[in-house]
Order: sequence, then structure tokens, then C-alpha cells
Amino acid sequence: MISPDRNGPLNLFTSRLEGITGAERQQAVAALQRAGLPTRRVEAWKYTALRALGQSSLSAPAALYDAKAARAVLDDVLSAQDSLASLPRLVFVNGRHAPELSVLPKAVTVTFFADTPRFGTAAAPDRDPLVALNTALAEDGAQIQVEAGVDGGALVLLSIGLGVQGSAFSFHPRHAVTLASDARLELICVQAGQGAYFHNPVTDISVGSGAALEHVTLQLEGAEAAGLGTVYADVASEGVYDSFALGVDGLLLRHEVHARLGASRAAVHVNGVQRLGGSQVGDMTSVITHAAPDCISRQTVRNVLDGHARGVFQGKVLVEQIAQKTDGYQMNQALLLSPDAEIDAKPELEIYADDVRCSHGATVGALDDEQLFYLRSRGVPEAQARQILIEAFLDETLGLISHAGAQALCRAMLTRKGAAGESA
Repeated sequence: MISPDRNGPLNLFTSRLEGITGAERQQAVAALQRAGLPTRRVEAWKYTALRALGQSSLSAPAALYDAKAARAVLDDVLSAQDSLASLPRLVFVNGRHAPELSVLPKAVTVTFFADTPRFGTAAAPDRDPLVALNTALAEDGAQIQVEAGVDGGALVLLSIGLGVQGSAFSFHPRHAVTLASDARLELICVQAGQGAYFHNPVTDISVGSGAALEHVTLQLEGAEAAGLGTVYADVASEGVYDSFALGVDGLLLRHEVHARLGASRAAVHVNGVQRLGGSQVGDMTSVITHAAPDCISRQTVRNVLDGHARGVFQGKVLVEQIAQKTDGYQMNQALLLSPDAEIDAKPELEIYADDVRCSHGATVGALDDEQLFYLRSRGVPEAQARQILIEAFLDETLGLISHAGAQALCRAMLTRKGAAGESA
């Protein structure tokens, strides 16, 4: 039985967690009963509270959804970057596969969690309560596999949340991406929606020897939604996991990455941008574990915060004793556009090897008054001048996205966000 005092926000899910069957799911429920969902007393959640989940019980979404609204969200994403319309796509609405909106890929194998549920081995329900919640409640998800030596091209994974007024619900997709040796894939994950809901996806990624995965995630959730995603990536020898996350829309956002370099000469890139305003909270958390020698990790995150928005960056690089010749770099930078905006940054290095090259840092600043004056003196309106400087601040980090269409989509969404902020 779930204790209302000990488990806090977990009480929102009480009715759904009782009666859970299956060994893995029951183990996850037991872990939740022991620890509850995280509060700010938990170190990893020190800066991010789950108050945005509300006070009402979160039910499972209805089986039927508003097809017109779902199509509108899909069209809005595709119209922001025309080249994406020609790519294969897997579309999920409120956590369930929507075949009528999807275009299946030909170069990769796709199955669905609803048909053959597999929880993988990387995720840690005992350690991560939101992963335990996902394990207990997951209904569907994409299981993507690229065979050895195959270039899978680009694939869009679109999750649409459609909040219904007066109905509080959550969905918990369970995705898996497996690249065999020397395989290639560009995966563009778009999390978009309308209204209020709780989206709690978990993605389990395995990058084989010599394989390369570019993984771009855009958080464009509904205005009153909470989107809290967790990614596990295990990278084999000479494999590359190149990830980028963009946090733009949603009341509460968190993108958490656990990447493990498990064999020599593997590489991991965990980059991102947050552009937040109003009372939004955006959290980018990562743990990069160097568990083998001669590996490289790179992380660059930039934040632009306006209004009463709060950004969070927690980045830990763990270098195990075996991981000699590690090369790790981590940098977080924030641009505050309002005296009420806030950034909480906690870069962290934990090193047990003695032959490494690792560095980290964090900077916080405001728009440069001299640069603004220069642009204004040449006839540039103030709003446009501010936008030029913001775009210049973000440009280098956005340039780390290799896929041209994904990069263009990120830039388009940032431009839209900037225009909305100036008109507010």
C-alpha cells in the first residue's frame, strides 16, 4: 500500500499502481513504494520540484483521441521544416502508436512495446524513481533496430500529447534503439502537444562497435504539460552517441541522460539548448560514465532565460580507474534576460584515473549593453537587436547538430519562441 505521507506525488498514481502484474513491473512498484517519487530533498532533484504534476490523480489516457487535433500538431511540426515531411516517421498519440499518422521506415526494423514488451537492461528502476514509474505503467513505445553495416538514414519519432480540459492523465512510453556494429541512424525525436498532461518517456539505447547514432530531441510540450524524459545510452568500442536536446515549450521539462562509454575509443556528445520564459522550469541533467580507456565525451549546454523562468544544469562526468587517457569536456552557459530569471548549475567531475584530460565550467551573464547600443545606433529596433544577440549566443551550440533538417527545425522553434516572447 502506498503511504500518502512518505511517497508524496506518487499518490497521484495510486489507483493505477495497485493490481500491477508481471515480475519486472511489480519490482518497479516495490521500488516506488520504498522511495516514492523524488522531492527536492533528493540531491539529483534538488533544483526541480514535481509540483507541476498538480494535485489530481493522473489516470491513463482514453483509448480514443481527437484525430483533428493530433493531425494539427503533426502538420505544425512538419510545416516548421518542410524536409521532415519526406522522412519516415513513427507517431505516438498520448503514449500509443498511431499507425494512421505514421510512415514506417524501410531501412530499419521497427516493433512495438505493446506487442512485445522489452524493458532492456540499462535502465535502473531501483535508482531512478521516474524510470520505475515508467516500468510500472508503460503501455507502448518504439523498438528500433538497425542491422550491422546498415545506414538507416533519418527517422522521426513524434510523440503527441493532447490534454483534455478537466481530465488529468499521464503516459509513459518505453522506447529502445539498437544499432549493431557499423550501423548508422539519425533519430529526430519531437515531443509536442497541447494543454495539460504528464509525459514520462524512457529510451534505452545501445550503440554497437563502430556504429554512430545522432539523436536530436525537441521538447515542444503543451503549455501546461510536464515532460520528464530519461535516456540510457551504452556505447561500444569506436561507437559514437551524438545527442542534442532542445527545451522550449512545457511548464516543466527535464531531459536526463545516462551515457556509458563501455569500450575503448568510444565517444559521447551530450549537448543542448534551453529557451524558457514565463514561469517555466527546464532541467538538463546528465551522468557520463567513462568505463574504458581512450574515450571522449563532450558536453555544451546554453540557456536563455526570461521572465521568472528557471534553468537547471546538472552534469556529472565519472571517470573510473580503468579509464586512462580519458578526454572529457563540459561547459554550461546561461544568458539571463530578466532580473527574475534564474539558473542553477552544478558541473561535476569524479575522477579515479590518473592519466586524464578533463575540464568543466559554467558562466552566467546578461545581454551586452554596448552591443545593444551598437545595433540600436545603426537603426535596428530594440526587439530585433535583442534577438540578433540571442541567436548569436546560441548559434555555435546549434551548429553541433549534424542533420541539416533537425538543425533547421530547432532554429525555427527558437525563432518562434523568441517572437512569442517579444509579443507577450
